[in-house]
Amino acid sequence: MYDQVAQNKRRSILLIAAFALFTALVLVAVAYGFGLGSWGIAIAVLGAAALSFGAYWRSDAVALRVSRAVPADPEAHARYHNLVEGLCIASGLPKPRLYIIDDPAPNAFATGRSPDHAAIAVTSGLLDKMNRVELEGVLAHELSHIKNYDILVSTLAIIMVGAITLIADLSWRFHWRSGHRRRDSNGGGGPQAIMAVVGVLLIIVGPIAARLMHLAISRRRETLADFSAVEMTRYPPGLVAALHKLQHDSTVVRSGSRATAHLWIEDPMAQRQSEGNWSKLNRLFNTHPPLEERIAALEEL
Repeated sequence: MYDQVAQNKRRSILLIAAFALFTALVLVAVAYGFGLGSWGIAIAVLGAAALSFGAYWRSDAVALRVSRAVPADPEAHARYHNLVEGLCIASGLPKPRLYIIDDPAPNAFATGRSPDHAAIAVTSGLLDKMNRVELEGVLAHELSHIKNYDILVSTLAIIMVGAITLIADLSWRFHWRSGHRRRDSNGGGGPQAIMAVVGVLLIIVGPIAARLMHLAISRRRETLADFSAVEMTRYPPGLVAALHKLQHDSTVVRSGSRATAHLWIEDPMAQRQSEGNWSKLNRLFNTHPPLEERIAALEEL
């Protein structure tokens, strides 16, 4: 278990480096392909850096606001607070900030940049539909994301995917609205034309590649968080029972979105035809392994 956590952290560093390199490639392609000057590149890079820095520090607040989460009152939600406190004491974690989302669909997520700056949000439906043992399993799963620094990687992945998508969007707007590209002295041939083609390809493929990498991270880390949660509670049937309830529940989180879908214990988007018209598309971009696979893996313990 600990070897897997260490390996995932190393992979995270490599992934971040790969994303940074890919983003640099897109910027270079845009600069040469669409004729942006050096000042334009410098401003774009500084703007992206400032945006990324701000998103890194405030991503948890954004995720909570988008999900319509409000602080959980310690008296009104005493069971919620007590379970998290007990798990934190047992695992040596600082207690995260606790939030409630008024929604009948059972679900939960963790966010933040480190164990000292983390938050957990659960829906009212999760508190209503889970018994104490099942709720403990779900909360242990979210605390495992915090302990394993999955929340940091998820935050960085959001920033990188968003940065590439933003660059692509701005580049397309610049290209089509300007109506022309700068051409070199040979009438448009040579390196300038080649970089224009490369730029278009990177702009098309960039967001797709970033999204696929994001999905791969989420799937691996969900499985690891399940096993870490069982190690934390010492009771696999609790999380197994909770996942069974999530599997058979047909309600969809109203405040769920594709931007934050990877954060939740179960993908909040509609997955079945009865849940919504976009279920087929949502399954194609599902950020989680199938619940039946996660349940089967835990039952083998």
